[in-house]
Amino acid sequence: MSRIGKLPITIPASVQVEIKGSTVTVKGPKGEMKKEFSPLISIVNEDGKIVVTRSSDAPNVRALHGTTRALLNNMITGVSTGFTTELEVDGVGYRVELDGPKLVLYVGYSHPFVIEPPAGVSFEIDSKTRLVKINGADNEVIGQLAADIIKIRPPEPYLGKGIRYKGQVIRRKAGKAGKAKA
Repeated sequence: MSRIGKLPITIPASVQVEIKGSTVTVKGPKGEMKKEFSPLISIVNEDGKIVVTRSSDAPNVRALHGTTRALLNNMITGVSTGFTTELEVDGVGYRVELDGPKLVLYVGYSHPFVIEPPAGVSFEIDSKTRLVKINGADNEVIGQLAADIIKIRPPEPYLGKGIRYKGQVIRRKAGKAGKAKA
């Protein structure tokens, strides 16, 4: 049995979970999320805990067991406390600004990039350290938005400039001078 899948999920007091067949709706202080899961996995609310069980030991059903439990846990965590992803913008002349809810990036191109946040997502910036925080309830949406922002100016290995996750280490390469010595 899946080690992750068999763990019950505790429901916080501020969260309401409604299970109708294979559709689960979760409501909390940070928002509401609804997701449809496979009918091969049963989801039951027992005494303030959600228990996920599978119908058989077929490989495709076993694969869904832990995934379903993890997605449910992320839904409950998202509507109760929310998720945050932090990005660093590093480069000479690079800067970030907020224009209302929109994020404006100046990252070495002839024009700024204006990013409109999806519903339920907000941006925070620290202009001194050029740190961008993406906040929201849906971890999948936040992760995809962060990946799309990084695609604008990915970190490059020679000077280390670009947009990267906070704490991400960029493996640096030697330039032409490094090749001449070898």
